[in-house]
Amino acid sequence: MNVQQTKHRVRDIGVRLTRDGSGEPLIFLHGAAGMPPWNAFFEALAARYDVMMPEHPGFGASDNPASIRNVGDAAMYYLDFLDGLGTKVHLIGHSLGGWMAAELAVRNATQLKSLTLIAPAGVRIKGMPGGDNFVWPPDELARNLFHDQSFAERMIAQGQAMTDDEADLALTNRFAAAKFGWEPRWFNPALERWLHRIKPPTLILWGAEDKILPCAYADVWKSRVPDLRVEIVPNCGHLPHIEKAEVAAEKVLGFLASVRNPKFAEPRGGP
Repeated sequence: MNVQQTKHRVRDIGVRLTRDGSGEPLIFLHGAAGMPPWNAFFEALAARYDVMMPEHPGFGASDNPASIRNVGDAAMYYLDFLDGLGTKVHLIGHSLGGWMAAELAVRNATQLKSLTLIAPAGVRIKGMPGGDNFVWPPDELARNLFHDQSFAERMIAQGQAMTDDEADLALTNRFAAAKFGWEPRWFNPALERWLHRIKPPTLILWGAEDKILPCAYADVWKSRVPDLRVEIVPNCGHLPHIEKAEVAAEKVLGFLASVRNPKFAEPRGGP
């Protein structure tokens, strides 16, 4: 493992970038809590791909430009990001990052080899609201993020042991999350009607016990995105790439292999 962190600049915006691996480029867009730890999920991907995880503008140590005011702006920023790479990529987004990835794809998907959305925000089923992470206290949020409560206990313990610098970083991330997801809560009422524009092969990966964004939301994506596979991970909450890292990596790598070798692809539009 040779994980590196650098400052990556696109036009006049600099973001923190974590990177490892080699092969075809793969971009991971993180969720509302900020950059996740580089765990077994990312190690498995980096064994086969050049994995890059940018920290969204406004989060953590990244710049917070006034020009990026909402998820649509973030999608345009990431289109510039992809243009700067000069090659097609596999794009993965979790939660808020999945919403950004979808907004990018409906605008311009020409740089995408594939799209993977892990418990993505961005759409909603009427009468089926998600959980409200903005009103839950930290302990309740941790417990609602995971099905396996041992992960929640570790998260709570880490929160209690934060240094001042780590607490400042968490607060920065919370403000950034509110900017993107406060009103309306974690969705764009206009996005659903444009999902048909997502043309690359797409995987939806969702935890069956997600209390933040119910996995039933996958039905909306399945009904709108033309080339879609749905994978529901049992006994798993909102963070499959953390709570079920090995399973999530296996699902994603299997999907990416089918994109590279369509002859062996599984039927799309799964359960």
